[in-house]
Amino acid sequence: MSKVIVTGGSGFIGSHVVDALVDAEHDVTVLDHRVRPHRSDVGFEDIDLLDLSSVLEATKGAEHIFHLAAVSNVNYAHKYPVYTTSLNVMGTTNILESARINGASRVHLASTVWVYNGVPHAEEVDESVPFHLNGAGHIYTSTKMACEMLCHNYAELYELPFTVLRYGIPYGPRMREELLIPIFLKKALAGEALTIAGRGEQYRKFLYVRDLADAHVLAMAESAAGETYNLEGPRPVTVLEVAERIREAVGDHVQIEFIPARPGDFGGKLVSAEKAKRELGWQAEIDFETGLARTVEWFRKAWGDAPVSR
Repeated sequence: MSKVIVTGGSGFIGSHVVDALVDAEHDVTVLDHRVRPHRSDVGFEDIDLLDLSSVLEATKGAEHIFHLAAVSNVNYAHKYPVYTTSLNVMGTTNILESARINGASRVHLASTVWVYNGVPHAEEVDESVPFHLNGAGHIYTSTKMACEMLCHNYAELYELPFTVLRYGIPYGPRMREELLIPIFLKKALAGEALTIAGRGEQYRKFLYVRDLADAHVLAMAESAAGETYNLEGPRPVTVLEVAERIREAVGDHVQIEFIPARPGDFGGKLVSAEKAKRELGWQAEIDFETGLARTVEWFRKAWGDAPVSR
């Protein structure tokens, strides 16, 4: 058993990471701001990550720190670039500094496959591909690139071990309602058209959130120190397919409409998760059809079995 901190552990992904760590019998404390964890058998500290002294105190004795807390809503990041940069970059720096001072065994950074957005002329990318800064495309992406670089700096300058986990696009129970799947589902249940930016050809290897969470437990292995891993779903799924499958789940009356593409959106790259499979023994197990059915069922219960509006 290890003493583990999860920043952002009250959020969508973080709450499932907490579940996986507790199931693996680790002693878990959540660091979050204003929002309590979804379960009562873990510790909780209400912490502003921009307050270094509070972070330093809250992380004392922690062996592994999983740093998930960040502005992750890309629309919010676009609207508030200064706050996004402050929280994502300085918040990460405060975590790294606290881990250094307190002698933590390792910091695990939640990053994103969006860092591959600027890579030109690549059919598939893996962890060996360098950043292409002129194609980052978004404030959110740039902050994650900066955070990864800071992890390497702290390792080189202060010998602080790290592991970077680059997330694909997770989905599942408890996901934020402003994300694609619940937006489509809520509209479908209300009888509204599902709107798609561009032609719907943007794709993601959607990753069921419990699969993603399980990778965090495996990443605690000593062999994962100093490494970066892509965590991706089993196959590419287009935005149009998501809409079509939501329509199948709700009813053929649901309409699909197309609107102009958004600037700075991540169109999609084929991202290899072979390294995680080879070195951690991890791969996505839940196919999109099964995961989507579970997600739809969870939301319909959470929303009180909302009737379909025809």
